[in-house]
Amino acid sequence: MNTPEPEAVQRAEPAAVARRVRERRDQLGLTDEMLAYQAAMAPRYLRHLLDVGPAFDPAGFVRIAAALRMTWSDLLEGRADAPPGQGDPGPRPLLLHLTEPECWDLVGTHGIGRVGLPVQPAPAVFPVNYAVDAGTIVYRTSARGAAAPPDGSPVSFQVDHIDDRMSQGWSVLILGEAHHVEDPDERERLSLLPGTAPWAGGSRAQWVRIRPDEITGRRIGSG
Repeated sequence: MNTPEPEAVQRAEPAAVARRVRERRDQLGLTDEMLAYQAAMAPRYLRHLLDVGPAFDPAGFVRIAAALRMTWSDLLEGRADAPPGQGDPGPRPLLLHLTEPECWDLVGTHGIGRVGLPVQPAPAVFPVNYAVDAGTIVYRTSARGAAAPPDGSPVSFQVDHIDDRMSQGWSVLILGEAHHVEDPDERERLSLLPGTAPWAGGSRAQWVRIRPDEITGRRIGSG
């Protein structure tokens, strides 16, 4: 799949990219909700991405392109040699659904992910280093930090791996509730898990546990 260089992501005009997404979505007879599901993201987050453009979350737009059966180049830059929606004979992106066990296998025991919080006026997304504990996601942050949701808040958690040219990779999206871990013994136990030492400086005493309600995953390839 022909993929533009990172400079092209920065040059892309959000309004033009959003127009191409909506044109292709309408051609395929999809709603925002259907497109969001295929791209493994919440509908509200999809609408936010269309407002802010590819530079905010390039991997998210790779999944949108694959869900729309467009090349990354077509979505980002448009095509000068064909009407909207008419593809070239080259390889097209494919989205393969992952099972829940496959999703957990890719998430692994720890790593770097992004937690999405439902704040106004648009969802906020923050990178955090996480660990997996008994089928939940745990991470630590500052008690009043931006990545510390109120106890019981609905959140999303996303882990991606896209190769350097964004031609293939995978994405896992977890939807659930965030809960504060208050028990001192439990906090001490969690601190011994691999990957839980916070990368950011400063105090990170607040532990957050995300209990999944829904786990979806997509593998991105071409064919």
